[in-house]
Amino acid sequence: MSKCSVAVIFGGASSEYEVSLRSAAFVISGIDPEKYDLTMVGITKTGNWYLYNGPVEKIADNSWNQPQYVTPAILPPDPTYGGLLVMEEGGSRVIELDVVFPVLHGKNGEDGTIQGVFEMAQIPYVGCGVLASAACMDKAMTHTVLDQAGIPNAMWADIYPWDLENFDETELELCDTLGYPMFVKPANAGSSVGVSKAANKEELLSALQLAFEHDGKAVVEEFIKGREVECAVFGNHGAKASVLGEIAPKKEFYDYEAKYQDDSTDLYIPARISEETADLVRELALAAYEALGCAGLSRVDFFVQDEGIILNEINTLPGFTAISMYPKLMMEGGMTHFELISGLIELALNK
Repeated sequence: MSKCSVAVIFGGASSEYEVSLRSAAFVISGIDPEKYDLTMVGITKTGNWYLYNGPVEKIADNSWNQPQYVTPAILPPDPTYGGLLVMEEGGSRVIELDVVFPVLHGKNGEDGTIQGVFEMAQIPYVGCGVLASAACMDKAMTHTVLDQAGIPNAMWADIYPWDLENFDETELELCDTLGYPMFVKPANAGSSVGVSKAANKEELLSALQLAFEHDGKAVVEEFIKGREVECAVFGNHGAKASVLGEIAPKKEFYDYEAKYQDDSTDLYIPARISEETADLVRELALAAYEALGCAGLSRVDFFVQDEGIILNEINTLPGFTAISMYPKLMMEGGMTHFELISGLIELALNK
């Protein structure tokens, strides 16, 4: 019996390009060569696609894009190709694909855009579909769906660049509604990129200007103090929620550097909360997963307070580095590295 042909796509035109490289190296190392034929596809920061045939280590350290390792390639949205079109000297060839694992974080990878390409190409893929990906990526849309579903989340407002034209009025309204301090986030960016905490009017203006450098819409949220607890969800219909993990940032909040670049965060697995509270967190995670139409996997993040539980955000393609919470939680639940990656591929094929 022939092996299943799997393409892992990494990199991408995103502010999270470097994280994607480390995640991809981790995913690739968990692909069972006895079960799968692996094709590696790299996307540069400028959006160029390449078939990659070099060592996995060169992906992780961002030295993969060298002439001896790469060949221009694209994934045509035309389903008659059925795979990756590789442009070689003297012609082209197709690598047929059974499934794609897009290890792409942030814009152009986690927001429904590349999922639309896979849908048009009629190739199964790991993770959430177009609508769920887009809705979870856009923090304003996530809040809107959570509000409609009755799932507790922070008070919030969406702000646009033209709202700064009368900033005094905008600031007064936000102050009355949310109060200081506030968190300001680009609506469509992941991994805490462009996120700021504003304690006064001057900081709020600077925070909004920073957010608009990353997206044309900002989301402003009330400040919530509580334990930062994360839940890994795995599955399609009838998905399962994992043991919980807790993040204890040593910095003021869990920013990009704390997630991926330094040791300024303590992790606790299981989270330091009661079993009754943990069960409620898992229940809310699954309710949000279903309300937003997620499939395959997501990491659902919460604030746990004495007075209640607040859902913070949903990541449809969470970090997959060796220190990332999603694989840590799944493996804490008994899955091996190989079983986790194989399981996600099988969910894609059965979606």
